[in-house]
Amino acid sequence: MVKAQPFEIGGEKIAPGTRRTVDLPVSTLSDHTPVTMSVHVVHGRRPGPVLFVSAAVHGDEVIGVEIVRRLLRASPLGSMAGTLMAVPIVNTFGFLNQSRYLPDRRDLNRSFPGSAQGSLAARLAHIFMTQVVARADLGIDLHSAAIHRSNLPQIRLSAGNDRLEDLGRAFGAPVILHSKLRDGSLRMAAEEAGIDVLLYEAGEALRFDELGARSGVSGILRVMRRMGMLGAKGVPKPRAKPVLCDTSVWYRAPAGGLLRAYRTAGDLIESGTVLGAISDPFGEREVELTASRPGIIVGRSNMPVVNEGDALFHVADIGKPAHAEAAMEGIAAQMEAAPLFDEDEII
Repeated sequence: MVKAQPFEIGGEKIAPGTRRTVDLPVSTLSDHTPVTMSVHVVHGRRPGPVLFVSAAVHGDEVIGVEIVRRLLRASPLGSMAGTLMAVPIVNTFGFLNQSRYLPDRRDLNRSFPGSAQGSLAARLAHIFMTQVVARADLGIDLHSAAIHRSNLPQIRLSAGNDRLEDLGRAFGAPVILHSKLRDGSLRMAAEEAGIDVLLYEAGEALRFDELGARSGVSGILRVMRRMGMLGAKGVPKPRAKPVLCDTSVWYRAPAGGLLRAYRTAGDLIESGTVLGAISDPFGEREVELTASRPGIIVGRSNMPVVNEGDALFHVADIGKPAHAEAAMEGIAAQMEAAPLFDEDEII
């Protein structure tokens, strides 16, 4: 058996068949408290691909932190080939402040690739790009919807990338959504550096979502299996093929008032489906929000108090309704069958 060479990061060497948490210096707070970016490296005995899994690029998107925690306890990692770099909290500043942003009010996911002499966001982005992303063959970036919104578990990827689409299907989330790259995003910076990134969305900011957590852990293990990093033992099999969606649309509030939502994330809808109704506080005026085309709800607002123009329901177009229905039935079955990976998990 060919043995892997030590893996180097942050000036440390991790021997094959071992794992270690490496703290990368980031900054110092105004009270002289040091801030680091912690990378947990699992280095297999056998050579293979290098995968990074990142979470909390937006500091309030905590579900990714929970997914990484469960992933690192998963038994299949014990016989892994290649290297896993897990960064449960990229944006420590936002995580501690329960905020999407950094103290300078910048969005880290609009600050890549960053620079060593730029703003705090730019410096953090630069450290992550040079110390983590540049060492990887593939990345999986974990996100949730913003505060007061929730997302169905879904993979977002660039259209026209056959490798990413294959890995996205292997992940096994119910929906794969083609999504354009945004300037300053981690996905764009990584792609420009020649590194593919899958973006996983599930749940809501500042909340845990059991379906999203289990789907995320299972999906990452399946991707690692597809990359040849893991064997079949202990890796959950998908219960249905994901629905591939090329386009999506947000349905917005036609008026301000109180929203009564009739549909939720994961629901299949037809043209003419009433998604909800908005009424004034006196109940004297009511406006229905109606879908203009069939699709699957991949995200929605959780706020009953809405203003005119607020984004309420995110609906992805589907080509084959029967396929989408099978995918949603499959995710329900997968929820029941997916292992918890440690004995003290609480639903």
